Amino acid sequence: MVAICDTNTDIVGQLPDKEISYYPNIDDLLSATTADVVCICTPNYLHCRNAVAALNAGKHVVVEKPMAMSDAECDEMIAAAGKSHKIIFAVKQNRYNPPVVAVKELISSGRLGRVYMMQVNCFWNRSDNYYAQSDWRGKKDKDGGCLFTQFSHFIDILYYLNGSIAQASGTLTNFAHSHNTEFEDSGSFLLKATNGALINFNFSTCAYEKNMEGSITILAENGTLKIGGQYLNTLEYQCLRGEELPQINIVAKENDYGLYKGSMSNHDKVIQNVADVLNHNHPVMTGAEEGREVVRIIEMMYAAAR
Repeated sequence: MVAICDTNTDIVGQLPDKEISYYPNIDDLLSATTADVVCICTPNYLHCRNAVAALNAGKHVVVEKPMAMSDAECDEMIAAAGKSHKIIFAVKQNRYNPPVVAVKELISSGRLGRVYMMQVNCFWNRSDNYYAQSDWRGKKDKDGGCLFTQFSHFIDILYYLNGSIAQASGTLTNFAHSHNTEFEDSGSFLLKATNGALINFNFSTCAYEKNMEGSITILAENGTLKIGGQYLNTLEYQCLRGEELPQINIVAKENDYGLYKGSMSNHDKVIQNVADVLNHNHPVMTGAEEGREVVRIIEMMYAAAR
């Protein structure tokens, strides 16, 4: 790290190294820094604006989830990357979870056969303290909704393992957060993948006191298995034709933000991929087109429910 940009000037006292430069706005950072890569870790509604500015300044960009707030914004970012001949890296760190890696290889090799059905359950907790921490959280035009902010991880893994979504129907409800959010806190969807698989997708931020479950169950031609735990971090069960995946049970690897916890802490692997791509021509783990497709699926789901 060579520089940081934050509107909160208090961050200066938290910098780990005096050699790290601080800038209060992105224009100052982009005009001054010689960095090769800019990581966009701002609120959702600023991802497109900041990424395009960095790309136009000749920087590669790493963009936190969601890649943007609409597929149109994603297209704007992709166009800027093409014009500047730079790369967009979309942060989808759960792709590195060992159970996800194992199941991805099982599906990609054809050993699991045709996927028939999938069940996705995401039952997390987001308290009043969470929404009080930042004024953009819970705002429709700045946050976007639970599918953008909390559960885009699970839509990405669904897409990563089984391909894209062709049809969606569903319903949304705000059970417990109507006083501090402008959108749903729970939803249930029936999706049909482009390969014909049926998918039930359930999510909520109303789990009592803490995150309880983040799971994907797959019923396929040659086996049935469940990636589970709170953050897709365990292989809960499996019954496969002629083989068995290694038992996986990872503990204490989630992102801990103090008042709440998030998904798996694999951001070191995301950054390693950036270095490997730029230094050794390795493939991009999650490129801009994949980041855009996740946003498109989210928009489809919201349109179907509304």
